[in-house]
Amino acid sequence: MRPLVLRLHFYAGLLIAPLLLVAATSGLLYSLSYQAEKVLYRHELRAPVGDRAQPIVDQIAAARAAHPEGTVTSVRLPSEEGATTQVLMATPDAKESHSLAVFVDPYTAEVRGALDSYGSSGALPVRAWLSEFHRHLQLGEPGLYYSELAASWLWVVALGGLLLWVGRKRASKRALLVPERGTTGRRRTLSLHGSLGLWAVTGLVLLSATGLTWSKYAGGNIGEIKDQLGSSTPSVSAALDGGTADAGGAGGGGHEGHEGMEGMEDMPGMEGMDAADIGVDLAVVAARQAGLDGPIQVTLPTEGLGYTIAQTDKQFPVRLDSVAVDPADGMIIDELRFADYPLLAQLTRFGIDAHMGLFLGLPNQLALAALALSLILLIVWGYRMWWLRRPTKKSGFGVGRPVARGTWRKVPLTWLLPLVAVTALVGWFLPLLGISLLVFLALDAALGLWTRARRPAAARG
Repeated sequence: MRPLVLRLHFYAGLLIAPLLLVAATSGLLYSLSYQAEKVLYRHELRAPVGDRAQPIVDQIAAARAAHPEGTVTSVRLPSEEGATTQVLMATPDAKESHSLAVFVDPYTAEVRGALDSYGSSGALPVRAWLSEFHRHLQLGEPGLYYSELAASWLWVVALGGLLLWVGRKRASKRALLVPERGTTGRRRTLSLHGSLGLWAVTGLVLLSATGLTWSKYAGGNIGEIKDQLGSSTPSVSAALDGGTADAGGAGGGGHEGHEGMEGMEDMPGMEGMDAADIGVDLAVVAARQAGLDGPIQVTLPTEGLGYTIAQTDKQFPVRLDSVAVDPADGMIIDELRFADYPLLAQLTRFGIDAHMGLFLGLPNQLALAALALSLILLIVWGYRMWWLRRPTKKSGFGVGRPVARGTWRKVPLTWLLPLVAVTALVGWFLPLLGISLLVFLALDAALGLWTRARRPAAARG
């Protein structure tokens, strides 16, 4: 099997490496952008700590006054002192998944600025640009093929390299884990490439798997399997039924969060509110009473829907519970606890958030940066080995030769048939991997035919 794996690793590394290099470089910059945001947008993100926070309804009113062209859709409320409130608005010129985030000082209701916000993580312009470049090269739909192709092949290249490195003969076990000393040239580069790949392989495979979960084609197949297993990610229902609380979805109970609502009409934020809407401040109080602590995002009611309030703390331990609140009386009409998610949905959430550098905060981001840098080095060293294998005695440009053709013929039939079946199954599940593999095989076969056709001609000459 070794020659077959080596040939696959060679071609995949040679042809897919440019895509992986772009993904790794953009991923490295993205992992560092979280800390860059705190510096670049400090004025918008931070405010002097005051004695008392202003009502949320007043903060929303200030954002509306500063940007009357926008329609308020939701509000992000931080739990950290000195952090600003983000009022999210839909604007006529906003791109898909983008909102205008208006930053309001929670202590004075003063607007401190407005920036474009992207996605559920609230990425600001620098991180948003890098996120979209990493995902589709800022090309929109056509660019999605690049990222899915890179993610589809990353685990193949990584596991293939692992098999080759572990199966290689060496003088000591230490050389498996750390680069050999006293070596030079291609052997030194191979030692660096192999030992670093061994340390990085688990992270690279996880990056590949989590990246595929939200890809276009493979992600669709993963979603279908999750649906069939009853493990799709659930969502809280904010649907109203005549404005009464007993219209909540399963798990709402119809009474959770109602305790302690008496006397709320005297609280700040109620003045001037319509009788059919208790107001965002009291909706937040109801959510807090239902156990939603920490940072939250409040989606405002629309026709037929109540307030949706969700925790947004994705660091460990995560706080991702959500509730729906009836705007008529503050009753909890539905609630969803993250602990009640199906296991596969929880793992998917953890995986995606870890891929985005959210799960563990700064340690997560540093780990991503280290993985991205490792992949860049592995690619550079891989190309260097290819260059060092070039025939130096030939005149003109020469490059390293791949493993000889026909390696599949050396594989026993008892291994070859299951291997072909598994490859076909994986190629169907990961369509871009399957299609690109067929293209590689077709090109390789065409090159083989061309080479054989030239040999007799050369002999006659």
